[in-house]
Amino acid sequence: MSYSTADSLRPVTLDDVRGAQKMLTGVARVTAMESSRHLSQLAGSPVHLKCENLQRTGSFKLRGAYVRIAGLLPEERAAGVVAASAGNHAQGVALASALLGVHATVFMPKGAPLPKISATREYGAEVRLHGQVVDETLAAAQEYAAETGAVFIHPFDHPDIIAGQGTVGLEILDQCPEVGTIVVGIGGGGLAAGIAVAVKAIRPDVRIVGVQAEGAAAYPPSLAAGRPVSVRNPVTMADGIKVGRPGDVPFGLIEELVDEVRTVGEDQLSAALLLCLERAKLVVEPAGAAPVAALLAEPGAFAGPVVAVLSGGNVDPVLMQRVLRHGMSAQGRYLAVRLRLTDRPGALATLLGVLSVVDANVLDVSHVRTDPRLGLTEAEVELHLETKGPAHCSEVGHALREAGYTVID
Repeated sequence: MSYSTADSLRPVTLDDVRGAQKMLTGVARVTAMESSRHLSQLAGSPVHLKCENLQRTGSFKLRGAYVRIAGLLPEERAAGVVAASAGNHAQGVALASALLGVHATVFMPKGAPLPKISATREYGAEVRLHGQVVDETLAAAQEYAAETGAVFIHPFDHPDIIAGQGTVGLEILDQCPEVGTIVVGIGGGGLAAGIAVAVKAIRPDVRIVGVQAEGAAAYPPSLAAGRPVSVRNPVTMADGIKVGRPGDVPFGLIEELVDEVRTVGEDQLSAALLLCLERAKLVVEPAGAAPVAALLAEPGAFAGPVVAVLSGGNVDPVLMQRVLRHGMSAQGRYLAVRLRLTDRPGALATLLGVLSVVDANVLDVSHVRTDPRLGLTEAEVELHLETKGPAHCSEVGHALREAGYTVID
């Protein structure tokens, strides 16, 4: 299986995806599909989660990387492969290369999370840290390929990659034959394009909905322009779909086969990640939670049964902590409040007693006594509280005012 970006508008076919599926037998897992009662109740129809976060290396990327590298000629394999990635593609290329006996060099940004760097090395790749952003890392990898003859393995802009990712679509049809809508995150577009090729060829009535982060949404303007266009300085916590420009190959397929591309905000992404952890007991990275975020944003917009593809679970623990707090805040489960009180012994204890009565958990207290805004006998306290939701936040504010405290908005 070998193609170039100069091939026809639809260089990937159902036969290619089926061939990739045979190639991946015993290599990639047929990942589980879990029902979500909570999301089903919200959507008014069955919702299932396709758990690619449980795939080997923690994401779908192994599928495409293995198919691409397995399709190389003997002399190409001998020259080795090179890739650039901040995480998931790096690990997919590293493991695929190790399984196929090919030397892999992976360029990663200097600021890449240490767990992802360590995992890539443990899978057998030579890791080189270069640049601060993926664009710089990508340029370094391509320069290395030109100098050494190593084959550059693009993360999404190659038909072999798309065919490999399309095997997710075949599994969805096998596991949920009655599926009505598939919701999938989009970065460069390889996964969505592959799923669309496979599913639309067998079930053209299935609706395919792509989801992008608002701060890195290159597909809506590209689809409007009829060609890939770049988004400058994409910004999102969902680094797995933070791609500034659609791939040329997946763009043509998505333009033809994907029914709709939606966008979600950072609050929605973090709330979705929190839901996956609390309700489904699944660790999912922000990019992998994008389809769930779209369901939360407008649950009645998707004809069921719905399958949401959780594309990956490789989340840095530090980022996980930040995102979970962000998600809890977005759901009204954190409350930051500033208030004035009389600066006298026992005043803070009295305040904490009021909060205890309304069952608000104090996470952090900042106590300021010297500030030009304060009177001689005043102090200002900033509290970070864990609450039970928006109604509880209102109850806490009401209790503080009833107790005579001046709450500063």
